[in-house]
Amino acid sequence: MNTKSNKANRNVMWKCAHFNYQMGHMASWRMGILVSLRALAPSLTRITIAGAIGAALHIGQGNCDLIDAKAVEFSRAALAQTDIEGEVISCEGPKDNAPAFTHREKVGTGRGPKVEFVVDPVDGTTAASKGRKDAISALACAPAGCLQILPDDGYYFKVATDYHSIGKTSVDMPIEEIVRTVAREKSLPLGNLTVIMLERDRHLEMLTALRKLGVRIILIPDGDIAAAVVSCIPQSGVDLLLGAGAGPEATIAATAVKCLGGTMLVKVWRDKNDDPKRLDRLRLAGVDVDKTYCEDELAKGRELVFAASGVTKGELLDGVRLIPEGAVVHSICMRLPSGTVERSETTLRFKGHPVYKQFLP
Repeated sequence: MNTKSNKANRNVMWKCAHFNYQMGHMASWRMGILVSLRALAPSLTRITIAGAIGAALHIGQGNCDLIDAKAVEFSRAALAQTDIEGEVISCEGPKDNAPAFTHREKVGTGRGPKVEFVVDPVDGTTAASKGRKDAISALACAPAGCLQILPDDGYYFKVATDYHSIGKTSVDMPIEEIVRTVAREKSLPLGNLTVIMLERDRHLEMLTALRKLGVRIILIPDGDIAAAVVSCIPQSGVDLLLGAGAGPEATIAATAVKCLGGTMLVKVWRDKNDDPKRLDRLRLAGVDVDKTYCEDELAKGRELVFAASGVTKGELLDGVRLIPEGAVVHSICMRLPSGTVERSETTLRFKGHPVYKQFLP
């Protein structure tokens, strides 16, 4: 009997068994995360509902900081009651010195899946402060390590559209070529193609080029998360998002675009008015300033959730309606791997509610 051979065989068998155990443990862990995120989705909508109500209570009062502060306060309260071990890795606000979640703020009860968030308590604060359309509360959620941080420091150029143009466009193309490519892939004449973009001075040259092409244009005062999302929804009447906006919104939007099967490209926007040290700050934060990020790089993996609730009426969602002793809120939630998209209308009674009773008389 060959003792050495038997010993070698036992070692191989032990290693194989250990490997199979590890793989099974990893598969069980991943399935646990996936199941937990799926079960978590309704709770995430409660967070954006809270943010939307906090903002909506002060619509039209002309105070952007108040709207942001209340949206953060209400969202934080809802997160505190959510069974997760969570971390807010990025939040819109620092660029404008606005109220926001702190960097790497720990959220949740500490019980439940370990997840990370990119949050925009109000995308469209100025619009909400003036009672205008297109303000929403939104977030992206994924297992830790899956969402790309794009700091709220300057702007990023964004292109978003549906699945027809995956792999067909580049941010290095002239604007005219991007538009013609999307129109061709969607089999639309240019006159029937609709582009949505923020109404900003930095977009004036782009706007002139689009008007020369003869495309339809929707100029929005705020809210390019919703604009990116509707560009990927069939029969929305919007075909393409173009323009420069903030970083956290890019990651949130990319999560939704990926859930919808669309495509989004994002690259650092360089402006002559930029702080000379901006690019160095971005590099220190882990951003490749020369790279074009796609939706798969901004929102990695296949376990993702996007949630949003309307603050004011817009392209994606209706706004908060205050009713006696409560509010009606419209929300949308989408997730991978299923690709499920859920729209909801929530009627809340503030009296005795575990979140709202602490803020309202």
